Amino acid sequence: MSKPKAIGFFALLILSSVLLLAGCGGGARGAVYVRTPPPPPIHETMTVSPGPDYVWIGGHHVWRGNAYEWEGGRWERRPGGRRDWVPGYWKETRHGWMWVDGHWR
Repeated sequence: MSKPKAIGFFALLILSSVLLLAGCGGGARGAVYVRTPPPPPIHETMTVSPGPDYVWIGGHHVWRGNAYEWEGGRWERRPGGRRDWVPGYWKETRHGWMWVDGHWR
């Protein structure tokens, strides 16, 4: 890699890191805070389950840096030893809105 290309690569790497950290607040590790509240959820129609061990994971809005995008729901196979899916949700904090991931329990 030539010297100008290497410098450009590292400058881009540093800039990307700064931009990523600028979106993080002092709260949850790696949390991105959004000033705009998420739009209301979109009503989805569940498709037919692919099998008895599958659970429907509903869709939600995802922040893509400058706007929300809808990420549609999907069927996911229940992991061994796990019974229930706890849905993720947008939580309002003093820093803005942050996404709390769903999880199995």
